[in-house]
Amino acid sequence: MLMEEDMEDKTHMLQESLDFQAKEKSFYEVLGEKYPPSPKPDSSSLINPYGEIADDGYSYCNRYNSSTSSSNGSGYLIDVVDPSWINSRVDYDASLVSSSNSLHNIVNGFSDSPVSPLQDGDAYSESQLVWNFRKGVDEASKFLASGSKFMVSMGLNKEQQIHSESRGKKNYHLADRDLEEERITKMPAVAAESSIPIEEFDEALLHSMGEGEKKFAVYRANLRNEANRTAQKNGQGSGGAKGRGKKNTRKKEVIDLRTLLISCAQAVAADDCRNANELLKQIRQHSSPFGDGNQRLAHYFADGLEARLAGTGSQIHKAFVSKRTTAADYLKAYYTYIASSPFRKISAFATNKSILMKSGKATRLHVIDFGILYGFQWPTLIQRIAGREGGPPKLRITGIDFPQPGFRPAEKIEETGRRLDHYAKTFNVPFEYNAIAQKWETIKIEDLKIEEGEFVVVICLYRTKNLLDETVVAESSRTMVLNLIRRINPNLFIHGIVNGAYSAPFFVTRFREVLFHFSALFDMLEANIPREKAERMLIERDIFGKEALNVIACEGWERVERPETYKQWQVRNLRAGFGQVPFKREIMERAIDKVRTYYHKDFVIDEDSQWLLMGWKGRIIYAISCWEPV
Repeated sequence: MLMEEDMEDKTHMLQESLDFQAKEKSFYEVLGEKYPPSPKPDSSSLINPYGEIADDGYSYCNRYNSSTSSSNGSGYLIDVVDPSWINSRVDYDASLVSSSNSLHNIVNGFSDSPVSPLQDGDAYSESQLVWNFRKGVDEASKFLASGSKFMVSMGLNKEQQIHSESRGKKNYHLADRDLEEERITKMPAVAAESSIPIEEFDEALLHSMGEGEKKFAVYRANLRNEANRTAQKNGQGSGGAKGRGKKNTRKKEVIDLRTLLISCAQAVAADDCRNANELLKQIRQHSSPFGDGNQRLAHYFADGLEARLAGTGSQIHKAFVSKRTTAADYLKAYYTYIASSPFRKISAFATNKSILMKSGKATRLHVIDFGILYGFQWPTLIQRIAGREGGPPKLRITGIDFPQPGFRPAEKIEETGRRLDHYAKTFNVPFEYNAIAQKWETIKIEDLKIEEGEFVVVICLYRTKNLLDETVVAESSRTMVLNLIRRINPNLFIHGIVNGAYSAPFFVTRFREVLFHFSALFDMLEANIPREKAERMLIERDIFGKEALNVIACEGWERVERPETYKQWQVRNLRAGFGQVPFKREIMERAIDKVRTYYHKDFVIDEDSQWLLMGWKGRIIYAISCWEPV
């Protein structure tokens, strides 16, 4: 596709080059100088400051709906922008943003000078000449170090740098920050996680036995007490119920953010921009990423609606995906999340316990994990099988995930393998790891390197929602992946799903469902994690906020958040040739006991149709089940 766009640009290159030479010649005539011989035309000189081939003066496409990539070839927004200032920001090409302010000041001073030859309207139109001259300066500035580099070489700190750069008319320090983000995402780079001390992972991941379990229990108790104090301070009881004070009740009744969001979604769907913008303005006035659960939910949903209205949803989501959040940051958020919510901890407990019970005395265990990411649940499995009577089996883990953007698509899961290898050596477990970073439907059974005599377990926890369904492609990726798993013929298939019904092709219907789904999640965080916790902000912004934005602002192939209910997945799994296996009673009873003993009373855990269900205040959010080939 990139090659096709490049060829399209080149079809106009010769004509545009000749036009430019004619304009340049007239410019030299105005200056009273001889026109020099033209060098070989450079296609980059035909690109205006907005990254598009210039036909005349200042003409350019709508920056919200244009699909033209920047000249550096990334195709992504550099950072996760706040949609509240999207409408006012001019998106310069990265190479032009780095121009120093002095050059722009020279241009402004030159063009505004009473003796400037650019004032001669008879020779040429002022706007075209100004643009041509600015373009020449911008081209020349590519050969100079960026303003930020000059500041660093002069020994100025970041604050002084921003102050110095802010003297221009435009917000250059924001542009430089974005440019720095782009450089980070494009670096061929050494593994970003390799410098993190392994002790940071030990405390968070080995929390189910020994000293790790004790520290985890203390952290969980402290977190709950802190959340209760925060709730009482904000007029709520320890159970998360709203206070009965008249003053607080009146405040809550003034603005119904949920109704405003639904009304705004209806206006966006009807392409009623005026009404949608008015409603967004009201929502913005009463929402905040630092407020209570409802205000935070409204803030991120307003981001999605604004991105959909502007047509920038796919770019912002790509920026989220490209954003480098380190494993250490995610680890802290993960530790806080499992301490405040049972969803991930119970999933890992049920999965690991089922593997240990089913594999029995097998001497070789092969775990194939679709969606391994950081592999946070596997150190506890390694720790437990190390103490198995008769010695541990040889453990092989095949980590599968979608490729990440950049030059190293498998970097994350390869680093996961190195981390797991460390734990295997720590606990003296024979270990082998195989990383696969590609689209799941393109994986062949040979890629998995399955050996005869292995006890094979396939795991997929909460990631099949990212596979395309029949509404996008005739041959569903979900069906193809399930058929692949069936061909693997595993001894055990453990499938965890996000229980959601917001995959409908109709926007307003989908918006209502995703609003109800994430309302439960944000309410859960409000009741269990203090508002000022940085880990809560990361969970809300980089996980829940990103998912909600994708559902709201993206369509077609770009909408990758497509969950289904556990009953729909049950039909799919049966059709693929699997038979359901119930969890052992011991696992179910211990899971229920853990939730009721250590977590908030409003968490739900139940069983239906041999699925282990988990949710919040009556709404089922996650479900997990076991399967065997028929």
